[in-house]
Amino acid sequence: MRIKLLKYMKLTLMCFALQIILFFMFTNVAFAQPIKTADKTLKTEEIRVRDPFILADKSTQTYYLYASVHNRTQDESEGQGVEVYTSKDLQNWTRPQIVFKVPNDFWASRAVWAPEVHSYKGKYYLFTTFTSSDTLENQSLLFSEDWPQRYKRGSQILVSDLPIGPFEPFSNKPHTRPDWMTLDGTLWVEDDQPYMVYCHEWVQIENGTMDLVALETDLSATKGDNFVLFNASDATWVKAVKYGAGFVTDGCFLYKTKTGNLLMIWSSMGADGYAIGIAASESGSIKGPWKHQGKCLFKNNGGHGMIFTTFDGELVIALHQPNTSPDERMQLYKLKDTGESLELDGTLF
Repeated sequence: MRIKLLKYMKLTLMCFALQIILFFMFTNVAFAQPIKTADKTLKTEEIRVRDPFILADKSTQTYYLYASVHNRTQDESEGQGVEVYTSKDLQNWTRPQIVFKVPNDFWASRAVWAPEVHSYKGKYYLFTTFTSSDTLENQSLLFSEDWPQRYKRGSQILVSDLPIGPFEPFSNKPHTRPDWMTLDGTLWVEDDQPYMVYCHEWVQIENGTMDLVALETDLSATKGDNFVLFNASDATWVKAVKYGAGFVTDGCFLYKTKTGNLLMIWSSMGADGYAIGIAASESGSIKGPWKHQGKCLFKNNGGHGMIFTTFDGELVIALHQPNTSPDERMQLYKLKDTGESLELDGTLF
């Protein structure tokens, strides 16, 4: 009897030991790998991003970098959308998380471009460009045989209570006119009136324009007529694109200098490739008239810039360079505010 009892106790202890071993084995499989992945950060040079936009949130001392999901992956099964990377130092970034994924019944699911997020009256607003697989009805006025197809493309605003989303559209349609190809909308507020400044696509009208439209108080829709601020060809530094025609307006961003001058940085094709130019409002108002400065702020095949101030007080421009896929990376340069204009002041790091 005693021998049987000892054998039973020995067997019980062996089973218990085996359970412990199996528990830790499965714990490692189930939990260790996700923790390791979550802890891994990305360096700026590891992130492929076109049209970078950084929201510097003072309340959390966190930088939010917004990008199209398609920048990171060409896997069509992941769909189209917008994602965000976060950082405390502008050099080390968390892995991205989705802030908006294009639903199956959305009006446009072919492409998502140039997302940017603005904090306004206690909420966060995502301005982005959507492209549909559908084409505009009038394709007859193409300017050459190899002219790009005119897909339905529009600028739209989404809203969230948090910078990490989720962002929700106000409606299943663009804010801009559905019969226009528009892109790269950005926010400007003047005399308590919010506006969207955006680009009317050169693919549709050959000579792209920079346009302005007033927004409702909650940014849910536009109101009133569109207003043309300038044509791309108005700037002497702008060159036609490779199709033998076509003048590009891209990536507008507004900035008021230390002396109160209102400037707009925007991108087009220059003598050395993609570039950023500067225009100044002669009236000090968003409605202009706008005078173009002859010298580019950045001319070395990079562009679509935006401006922010670091938590250390540095004025910085974020842009992508080069302009060739898939090599685009975010570049950060310090800026000097001269009062009349802006000048590059060396790389941030």
